[in-house]
Amino acid sequence: MCSVPPVEPLSLLAEDSAQAREEAHLQRVSRYADPYLARRSAGQKHPVEDFLFTYYTQKPGQLKRWHPGAGTVLTGGQAAARQGWKHYRTLDDGELASLGLAAGSTAVTFDRAAFLADRKDAMAFAEVILRGTAARPAQFGCFGLHEWAMVYRQDKFDLRHEYLKLRLGSAGTDKVVEDNKIRCTHFDAFRFYTPDAVPLNEFSPSRETQRHLEQPGCLHANMDLYKWAYKLLPALSSELVMDCFELSWRIRAMDMQASPYDLAEWGYPAIPIETPQGKASYVEHQRNFAAEATTLRERLALDLGALAEGAQK
Repeated sequence: MCSVPPVEPLSLLAEDSAQAREEAHLQRVSRYADPYLARRSAGQKHPVEDFLFTYYTQKPGQLKRWHPGAGTVLTGGQAAARQGWKHYRTLDDGELASLGLAAGSTAVTFDRAAFLADRKDAMAFAEVILRGTAARPAQFGCFGLHEWAMVYRQDKFDLRHEYLKLRLGSAGTDKVVEDNKIRCTHFDAFRFYTPDAVPLNEFSPSRETQRHLEQPGCLHANMDLYKWAYKLLPALSSELVMDCFELSWRIRAMDMQASPYDLAEWGYPAIPIETPQGKASYVEHQRNFAAEATTLRERLALDLGALAEGAQK
């Protein structure tokens, strides 16, 4: 028998507070999105700062939309604007009265029942990934070699970033791959390896094994916190989504600094992972990012757990 999702407590957010949060969010997103949109209009590319808008499915316009999260009630202009947005609902007179609002007032909140009906499978998969990743020990021995494996023996294949130069040249890049063990656990990095690099990886990640291999030291697993967060909008607050976005942004920058590409002219000095000093620097950054990601992963898991309570049938 299907159970009805329990009624969640509602909290009224004052209109001026909602407006301030919405404006702050727009400014926060615009810092990253507006330069990307300007480059796109001009037909220009950036190897680091375009990534979150081109690799992930959340578009700048979607990211700019501010959501207060589950259980928050909006009134006034914020409510009117969201009456047609997916997974929002209008409060009934009983709910209005419980919040001290006059009957017929315009007030909206997150539509929990509709969201659960639409996103149950996505929520379940996100929870498996988040909780499984958190439960495993972090690994810090990959040194970012996934990016090197993507251009291994690139003379035989198409170079992924055709407008970038290899810092050590083709032969030097291939030697780094051959002189090091490659231990990538993340399928969405592994799937871009050149064919000759695939058998050199210690693991054979796949979409089917993703839930068993994700681990909290992986840069890409920690970048993907942004993906899991935006897929749960508007149940989560946009502030949490942007916390994940900004961590992902900084991880991407470091990941590309440790890559085989020469990005000095773009303002990103190399982390030379082919040297002991470069490896040590990489691991230091990796550990710091893992610590930040642990906190965000816990916040996401808590919000997801609270949301999923009503999804049990």
